[in-house]
Amino acid sequence: MRLNIAALAAAALISTTPAFAQDRAGWPDSITIGTASQGGTYFVYGNGLAGFIGEELGVNASGEVTGGPVQNATLVQLGDHAIGLVTMGPAYEAWTGQSELAPGLEHRDLRALFPMYQTPFQVITLTSSGLTSVTDLSGRRVSVGPAGGTPGTYWPRFLNTLGVNATVSNAGASDAAGQLTDGLIDAFAFAAGVPISAFSQLSAEADVRMFGFNEAELAQILAAHPEVSPLTIPAGTYAGHDYDQTTVAMWNFAVSNASMPDSLAYEIVKLVMENPDRMMQIHASASETIMDNVLNNTFLPFHPGAVRYYEEHGITIPEELRG
Repeated sequence: MRLNIAALAAAALISTTPAFAQDRAGWPDSITIGTASQGGTYFVYGNGLAGFIGEELGVNASGEVTGGPVQNATLVQLGDHAIGLVTMGPAYEAWTGQSELAPGLEHRDLRALFPMYQTPFQVITLTSSGLTSVTDLSGRRVSVGPAGGTPGTYWPRFLNTLGVNATVSNAGASDAAGQLTDGLIDAFAFAAGVPISAFSQLSAEADVRMFGFNEAELAQILAAHPEVSPLTIPAGTYAGHDYDQTTVAMWNFAVSNASMPDSLAYEIVKLVMENPDRMMQIHASASETIMDNVLNNTFLPFHPGAVRYYEEHGITIPEELRG
């Protein structure tokens, strides 16, 4: 019997072609991922994710510097970005029409894709400042990250809760780090997945002190802000800092617009969830980008493509979270 070499080759190609190649209906030629300022975790995570998607799914993907979660939610809602990285506090405010950027616009086209990590809130100062607690920031100059980002939104609220009257300013993470070393501000209060790259750089270049909330402050923050939960940043997270830091944190998720093709959402979630080592190479915070954390989203509907992937792998998505 003569073998049809061409037919065998074609069959082999079909059998080894990734499943996503069989269903690319409606896939865009390119996608943009909304991140945040340079020097923050979102910037590193989002650009790394974009590169990974480009390599594996054959879509031209890129990360874009933004003001952070508040802006990212609106950019995705309006269809300007395919994916946005958000913390769930700003995402909830956007979902309910309370976004500071687009008040009154209910962002009902947002859909959850996958959990990223928890965002701890953290302060860094020069040791010479003598500052050791959030309460000490009264009367001081404090940068809280970009306006519209998670730290820029929530640090002023936390300071208000604690009755701390500080002079608050906004800047990207890299700029704020430079302002601290130049003596233009007294403290940089931020929020990002740890280790925060700007904090790591500062700790390598200067004598710094980092802290979250002390016991009394923590009790007040947790009572007034149910959108956050307690967290301890362990000693050794930053080189040369051998002390635990008690603070609060908020979950981060990657979100898309409801109009993203189901097959594309499915393949993106599959790519992220089935390659933990590669995700950890992008940023250490991706240690929390795992299936066990999917249901830490309690209000935002999941994209149908994400629902299909999770339920194929034994996670039942509640009916109210099925987009």
